[in-house]
Amino acid sequence: MANPLKIVVAGPIPRDTISTYENDIIMRYGCVTHPVIALAKLLDAEGVVVPVSNMHKKDEAGITAEFAPFKNIDLSGINTKEDSGTVILLDFKDQNNREEKQLACMNPIRPKHIKKHLDAAVFVFVPITDFEISLSTLKHIKKHSDATIVFDAHGATTAMDVKGHRHRKFWVDRDEWLPYIDVLKMNLEESQCMSFANEYEHEIPSIYDENATEHLDDLAKHVLKKGVSYFYVTMDSRGCILYSLQDNQLKKDWIASVKVDKVVDTTGCGDSFAGGLAYGFAKYDDPIKAGQFANILGARRTQGKNWDVFKTAEETENIRLQNYGE
Repeated sequence: MANPLKIVVAGPIPRDTISTYENDIIMRYGCVTHPVIALAKLLDAEGVVVPVSNMHKKDEAGITAEFAPFKNIDLSGINTKEDSGTVILLDFKDQNNREEKQLACMNPIRPKHIKKHLDAAVFVFVPITDFEISLSTLKHIKKHSDATIVFDAHGATTAMDVKGHRHRKFWVDRDEWLPYIDVLKMNLEESQCMSFANEYEHEIPSIYDENATEHLDDLAKHVLKKGVSYFYVTMDSRGCILYSLQDNQLKKDWIASVKVDKVVDTTGCGDSFAGGLAYGFAKYDDPIKAGQFANILGARRTQGKNWDVFKTAEETENIRLQNYGE
């Protein structure tokens, strides 16, 4: 029987150096760190959060200290045996767009890294590059656990070249992955990396247009028919779309964003959103509430440079009620 409030967050914990669009420099551990701390605050004494990540040995003390204030974070999933972690440079050109460079690559997370935690209610995977999560890991969970698998498509649609530059890529082997994902989350740009033609003439068009949403319904039908139960597409500050099947017909729910007065830093917003989905499914098993909590955590992440942006369950529920009602 799964612990209903045990959540595993798997992916890299990069040592980030961030140049914000306002020319501030932020140095911190990223990716998995955001949803882990957000979830630790939400669950408090009700549950446990397990970060699963492969890291450099020299970063172990730093990330241990980062998580130390939160007594419900189980560090048994942090692995430094191979001395293989992630180092990222992020240079924001404006509020949402950035140039990225990766200077180290962690070993992929494989079944052996998660086998002690198959009693979790939810596994949330937040890869940032396409090699960080092994498909065999998702298959292993499906075979040996009843956990819900939440998967962020950011990693599957991002590759790095031999100079460390990070680039968008088509998720060409998507159909190999979809049957092993229960909840799929991506942003609009990443959705366009899943909507590719059988053949292009002369030149492939730019993949990102914030007004190009006509592909989403067909993409959603494909994703859901391949086995995904819930498909979320985030639309930056506008909110997110939730797709599901009802009586074998496509159902679409719009979940409006949580408005903020000023954006300080958007790094980790997508990771935090995925953490909100995990919380909503683990605690309420409710896809609409999950989307609401996801929007809240994504919005809260933009509000500062430290972890004070994330709130307790009671405070977060008050934010939810103020924005969405019952």
